[in-house]
Amino acid sequence: MIQRRDFLRLAAGGAAALQLHSPALALDYPNKAVRVAVTTAPGGTSDFVTRLTSKFLAEKLGQPFIIENQPGAGGNIAAGGVARAAADGYSLLSISKGNVLANLLYDKLNFDFMRDFVPVASIATGGLVMLLHPSVPVRTLPEFLAYAKANPGKINYSTPGMGSDPHLGAELLKMMAGIELTHVPYRGGALALTDLISGNVQMMFSNLPVGEFIRTGKLAGIGVTSLDRNAEFPELPPIADAVPGFEVNGWYAYVARRETPPDIIKTLNNAMIEALSDPAVQKGISTLNAKPMPLNAAELEKLFREEFERWGKVIKTANIRLN
Repeated sequence: MIQRRDFLRLAAGGAAALQLHSPALALDYPNKAVRVAVTTAPGGTSDFVTRLTSKFLAEKLGQPFIIENQPGAGGNIAAGGVARAAADGYSLLSISKGNVLANLLYDKLNFDFMRDFVPVASIATGGLVMLLHPSVPVRTLPEFLAYAKANPGKINYSTPGMGSDPHLGAELLKMMAGIELTHVPYRGGALALTDLISGNVQMMFSNLPVGEFIRTGKLAGIGVTSLDRNAEFPELPPIADAVPGFEVNGWYAYVARRETPPDIIKTLNNAMIEALSDPAVQKGISTLNAKPMPLNAAELEKLFREEFERWGKVIKTANIRLN
């Protein structure tokens, strides 16, 4: 006959076993490789910060984090793939602001970003540098604006892709300054920067390490998109000095399928916050003229909604549609 104390012991053991195997608690996460889809080609800023932080996450969590670059369609190819993957934390998406705005920019997508994805962890934030090829005969922003107005549509600007921070920044400048520029999208920031250096395009908003190119005269920097001056380029004024109200800050984050268990998200978020306090990670992020952005999942969700509202107004006003 089972005594009461034996029954309670067995019941407690059974409950513990159920908890141990409950997917929602994710006590054994991760127990295999985690795949991280990157929306740009290798060599761009998003790719750089993803590889930098995923290396730390792999060491911290004891499983490989495999980077899969899937550029194209403004990041929607990568996003669509993760939207169809299992909501188990083993398929993550590394994003920038443009991905949050996807459904504002594109009419026909097989996912709704704000509905189908949940914030996991933020990585970094920073402004952009406005660059010109030296062949453009101006060296200040007021001179550039005057030149652009005198040559409507003749200045080609490169970007890492449709809907990226550099693309939205240029479109915002066009709208606020009343100028016409021609967009030339590439499949990643490294390719866009290479063609700017070659002179195939004349302008770019960049979030890549460009100090060497400016110092050697291969490129001319004429402004920054943040309201504060850049620590590496203190001589470059905020664009807002010439175009009041102009501000663009880029940021990078990981997201997952909306149904991913909260415990998995917490595990990843805690690991990322620890990564962002690591000196090597901080040094890597600083080379992009950016700074770590350690937010919890709720704070990151709030950022998504604020950016969706702010840039939604810009996209509507400027009538930016990408398909």
